[in-house]
Amino acid sequence: MRKLLRLAVVALVVGSTSGCAALDDAMVFMFGRSMRDQASFDPYENTRSPADASVSFSSGNFAPDPSSVMYGTPAQHDYDVPDFDNGYTVRFDPLLDELVNPVAADQASLERGEELYIRVCAPCHGEAGIGAEAYLAEEWLALPVYNLAGETVQGYSDGYLYAMIRVGRGQMPAYGHQVTHFDRWHIVNYIRQLQNEYAAAQGAAPAAGEGADEGADQGAADGGES
Repeated sequence: MRKLLRLAVVALVVGSTSGCAALDDAMVFMFGRSMRDQASFDPYENTRSPADASVSFSSGNFAPDPSSVMYGTPAQHDYDVPDFDNGYTVRFDPLLDELVNPVAADQASLERGEELYIRVCAPCHGEAGIGAEAYLAEEWLALPVYNLAGETVQGYSDGYLYAMIRVGRGQMPAYGHQVTHFDRWHIVNYIRQLQNEYAAAQGAAPAAGEGADEGADQGAADGGES
């Protein structure tokens, strides 16, 4: 037994002077475990919503207007945030279609929407809104990806798209705890732009969404949905 212990010590010493791999091999020999063999998750593989009673990032991020970006500091606001849960996204509910996009699709909104879309949405939906070109589709060939630029989503109302970002739908997890109220509308406006670009490339009519065609008088001045 002493001889075996001495051999183990020698192995440890030799391993520690010749690199982590050898040391790890010695640990495997003695304990049957390796730090190289441990559980891990691929991006978006095991997404989880915030724990019950926790305070998410977006909870204290109600900006006073669409042009302001808050960083965790609660602010007073005089607009209403729609009150619904993920039960409404299972079907086309009139409540969602009646939500009015309060953010004008101006240059500032589209730039903010593009930044957030690339950061949050592009991994699963592609930079151009074409699901087959998504980053994850390259690694997971069988992954069902959703085409945001195509005719199906062009027919969704702005409120429906807002709801899907907020509470998720199907295999898409909720992003309401990460993406703030006005930022969801910025993403909706940018998705409309992607749809218009896709439609133009296909020689079709542009997508018809509330946020895509409204002027500056309909949006930031309203501050919220009616």
